[in-house]
Amino acid sequence: MITRQDVEHVARLARLELGDAEIERMREQLNAILGYIDKLRELDVTNVEPTSHAVPLVNVMREDEVVPCLSQDQMLANAPDRVGELFRVPRIIED
Repeated sequence: MITRQDVEHVARLARLELGDAEIERMREQLNAILGYIDKLRELDVTNVEPTSHAVPLVNVMREDEVVPCLSQDQMLANAPDRVGELFRVPRIIED
């Protein structure tokens, strides 16, 4: 059984700030998940062959087609902040 302290510990590890109502909801949901896992453990799977997928995999992707590349001017045409032949992006790494 998941306790309030368990949820608070996991939330702290995940750097989540949860309110009292959210902690209680998460506790109930995690208990339901663990209950379902216990129910699955009751199944007899001795003659069930292991599989990686429950249904057959089918490739739904289209075939690759070779097409001409865009020119540099076409690629930069809609750039919100262009500097010459480059994109300007916000700095995300501090010195």
